[in-house]
Parts: sequence; C-alpha cells; structure tokens
Amino acid sequence: MARQSPLCTFGPMNFVTLEAVSKSYGEKVLLDKIDLRINKGDKIALIAQNGSGKTTLMKILCGQIAPEGVSPKVLVAPDIRIGFLDQEPDFAGGQTIRDAIIRIDLPEIKAWAAHEQALAHGEQEALEKAAVSMDDHHAWDVQSTIMQMLHQLHLMDINQPIGQLSGGQRKRLAMAMVLLAKPDVLVMDEPTNHLDMAMVEWLETYLQHPDKTFLVVTHDRYFLDRICNQIIELDRGKLRPFQGNYSDYLEKKALLNDQMATSQEKARQLMKKELDWIRRMPKARTTKNKARIDNFEHIKAAAARVLYQDTLRLEIDMQRLGSKILECHNVGFGFEPDRWLIKNFDFKFPKRDRVGIIGPNGAGKSTFISLLTGVLKPTQGKIIHGETLRIGHMHQNGLEVKADKRLIEIVRDIADYIPLKGGGKLTAEQLLERFLFPRPQQQVYYSQISGGERRRLYLLTILMANPNMLILDEPTNDLDIITLNVLEDFLMEYPGVLILASHDRYMLDKLADHLFVFEGNGVIKDFPGGYTAYSIWKESQEEEAQSIPKTEKPSDAVAQDRNELRKDLRRAEKLVEQLEEKKRVLEAKFLAPEPSLEDLQQWDKELKQTIEKLQEAESAWFELSAQMEAFS
Repeated sequence: MARQSPLCTFGPMNFVTLEAVSKSYGEKVLLDKIDLRINKGDKIALIAQNGSGKTTLMKILCGQIAPEGVSPKVLVAPDIRIGFLDQEPDFAGGQTIRDAIIRIDLPEIKAWAAHEQALAHGEQEALEKAAVSMDDHHAWDVQSTIMQMLHQLHLMDINQPIGQLSGGQRKRLAMAMVLLAKPDVLVMDEPTNHLDMAMVEWLETYLQHPDKTFLVVTHDRYFLDRICNQIIELDRGKLRPFQGNYSDYLEKKALLNDQMATSQEKARQLMKKELDWIRRMPKARTTKNKARIDNFEHIKAAAARVLYQDTLRLEIDMQRLGSKILECHNVGFGFEPDRWLIKNFDFKFPKRDRVGIIGPNGAGKSTFISLLTGVLKPTQGKIIHGETLRIGHMHQNGLEVKADKRLIEIVRDIADYIPLKGGGKLTAEQLLERFLFPRPQQQVYYSQISGGERRRLYLLTILMANPNMLILDEPTNDLDIITLNVLEDFLMEYPGVLILASHDRYMLDKLADHLFVFEGNGVIKDFPGGYTAYSIWKESQEEEAQSIPKTEKPSDAVAQDRNELRKDLRRAEKLVEQLEEKKRVLEAKFLAPEPSLEDLQQWDKELKQTIEKLQEAESAWFELSAQMEAFS
C-alpha cells in the first residue's frame, strides 16, 4: 500500500486519493475496487447500511487498515495531515484529560506542555528554553484555546482522570483532541453521538468554514443538509457520488429509483421472453443456443441487482392499552433540598401520545426516564402505571448479552416465535430475517457484528415483548440512515405511546407532537410542537426580550440608555486594548537574557491572569456590542 508516492502528481486542491481499493471479510465483500478523491474544501458524507464497510473505508483512508486488491493505492499529498475521530475511541490507562491533550502532535501544544513542565519542576534553563519555544510557535494562547474547546464540549476539569469519564465524555474528549490538532482532513465516525443540541449546532458552525475539509459518517440528517456539499453512497461494495447536500441527495436518489423501476420492468419483459424461449428449446445445445443461455443468466443477474432492495418490515403485534396508561402527580426528584432535577411535574399520558424529550446533558432526562420505568422512586409525588401498561425501554447502553452468543440464540432465549398483526406468527429465524439478518449471519457471534447491527438487534428484542409504550433513549446512535427511515415509518404507525429522548432534531420534527423541555432547576416545559418549532419560538422569545427596552421605554429614556451603553462599550474597548498591550509586554519579558527563576514564575503567573482578564473583557465587549445592535 502507498501512503505517498513520488511518482504521483497532486493538484493544488487534491489532498487524498484512493484507487482500486478492495476489502473483504471472509465471503463478505465490503469494498470492491473503489476510487475516491478528497479535495480541499470537500465536505463529504458517507451513507450506507450498518455493516456495509463505512468504518472500514475510513480506517483504510487513515492508514489503520491495509487495503486489498490488485495494486490498491491510498495516496496522501505531501504535508497533508489526517485526523481520525473513531466511533469508540481508546485511551491509555491512568491518564488525565491534560495527559491526553499534551500528546497531541502539534508544535504549539508541545511548546505549551514543555513550558508547563518546566514551571512545575522549577528548572530555570528549561523554562527559558520553553519560553523561547512558546514565542516561536505563538503558543501563549494555547491554554486558553484548549480550555475553551473543553468547555464547549462540557469537559470542565482538565485534571480529571479519563477512567472517571463516561463513554460520552470520552467521545467528546477524543473530538476535542482531533479538532485541537488542526488536521488538513477530518475523518469522523458519528461525531454527533453524545453531543447535546447546542454542541451539535456549535460543531456545524465550526465545520461550515470554507477551509474545513472532512469525510463524515453520521445519522444526523439536518447536519448532512446544512454542512455537506457531497454525499457518497456505499452500496454492495461500490461508491456512488451525489453532488450537493442531503436534500439534493434525496431528490437525485428518487430520480434514480424511478429510472431503476423502468429498467426493472424492461428486465422483467426481457426475462419473460428469454424464459419462454429456453423452455421451448430442444435439448441439443448449439453454440448459438449456449450464447443465448449465457445471455439469459446475465439478464437474470442484472435484474436481481435492480430488484434487490433491503427492507425492514415491522408488523409485530402490540398489547392493548387500557383507559389509564401512566400518570405523574406532582413528581419531584432531587439529591438535596435545594437541588432538584425534576420538580412539581404533572402529566397524564393519553393514547397514541408522541412526546420528545430535550435538554442539555445533565439536566435530568435519564433520571426522568428511570422514574417512568420504575427504576427510581420519586422523592416527591407519585407515578401510577395502568394495569395493562407494558413498557419497552431502549437504553443508551444497548443490549446486555454475552459476546460469545450467536444471534439466533439471543432471540430464542426470548421466544421461539412471536405473534403478528392479523393472527400470524414468525419464527425466530424469520424475525431475524425481517430485521435484515440473513440465515448465515444468524450464526455469527454477537461480538462480531457492528454497533449499528447491535442497535437493530436490540430493537428487535424490545419489540418481541409487544410493548404498548416505547421509551427510546437516544435510539439513533449507531443506526444508519436507511434503517432510521424505516424505523421512523414504523414509529409513525405505532399505535402505542412513544417517548423519544433524542438529540436527533430531524427525528423529533418527524415524530414528536410535543416536547418535554428540561430547562434546568427541575423545570420541565411542555411545548406543543417539534424541535424546529421550539427553536423558532425560543429565538423569538429572546428577540422579544431584547426589544422590550425599545417598545416600553419613552424615547428620551431609550436615548439615555443608548448613550450609557455607548460609554460602556468604549470603556470595554479600551480595557481590551490595555490588556492586549499588557499581554504583549509580558510575552516579551520571557525573551530577556538570563532572567531569574523567580521572575519567570512571576511573569507566567501574571500572564495567565492577564489572559483570563482579557477573555472576560472580550466577552463583555461582545455582549455590549450585541446590546448596541439591538438599539439600531
């Protein structure tokens, strides 16, 4: 395999090229002689069903897996760096967040780390050398940049051991490290998993910059629509590119399907004609007849490719719901008298209710679900379950089974068959086939299937219990877009109660009739509508709050406020200038010949304090500027 080639000529915009790349696992062909080019500014999304080879392709691109085939090439332009965000990042044991950050291969971060170490050990010569390196690499703002990135991703303590982080926090740390490394090409496997909506929108803004180049696998369809300029579909080992965003992809895909339907009908007619001929043909086969038979087999194979469409049909029966379903009466839950995650919550779930749950991480969403399912007891009020209520709860953590169990054994442990609508029934083997697990794959061990396939299997096991209330906690994590669309179609027709805790804005818009919005301090707002409606309403509320001084104050008072604000803005601008100058002076001191250790330590302390004050002053300036714009 070639990562770079002196004989390969890269254009000014070409970063990475894949040529004739193949990859198989056993008899399953994931990649079949594919070609791919990534140019500067490309914002590419890779779409495929789970288990089709998306992650394999990304790891080949990043040099983690060797390609197969006749003379495959993975060519990276000189000096181009690729950053890979793995779906399940791995960290060495015993590290803190700081330890992980300083391992980033970037000169300014290494200079900052050396400076921090020299300060900690009080080594004067090392500190002088580190100060020069900090100046050479413009690294005096590195700590501020790192802390801002970690804060944006809700990682508040840089000294926290990684062993204490949740899976979501580890994924966010891996994202911070990839972004801080400033690679030329970002390769990201499900970057929006474990991000709340504010984080996703921040990441969208970050990646929208024209200079950002990336290839991403994500199920977040609004993300695909707003950020990507190219969609690449991986289907049966081949790549098919579509220019444009997700909406453009859907339009072009629909047109392609129409063309395939026409081809399908033509293939049927041709097959019928050939079949009539082959049935009438005498047993003696001439060379000409043999050619026609070969032609028939070719047509048959081509038609099979056109006709082949994976479908996930969900027809499982549901337990009937009584008049009383689930009621919350003045429900509260808190750890301390003044710290409530949920407070004074009242709600009676009606039949066919469709509710989405949104709010920042740590606001109490998972606690609320644990209360509904009976895992936790409320510290205030009561929750009443109806006699016929049967809850199916899809946890974030996934299915808990032994890794050495075969898929068919997992399903049979629940039931050998299940009832369907209309009185029919499905065996365990047939049910797995309905969920896109063919008979040979049913003998595969659980440890050998992809994350998305595990989520699909998990959903199957939940639906086997015929629940009349579905509580889905981040169901879109690890599911591919194709399966998501089929799942959503099923949920739209699902006759029971649906409770959907998700950061997937698209799914919430499609399925939720109203939202439980966790606003903090135990407050849950019941908003009528989906995520987009709520987002528009919230923005209008903020704009209305900002406009109150305009509409309610007399003109002379408004003028006085404007003058005061203008003075505050000038003072803020002056403070920013003063602090920037002080920062420049302090940075220059580090270059003085043979400074004492005490001076270096004092200057470093003053510089850190100055940078903190500068950040506060800049934030105040931005806020005052926004208020000034509101007057205009």
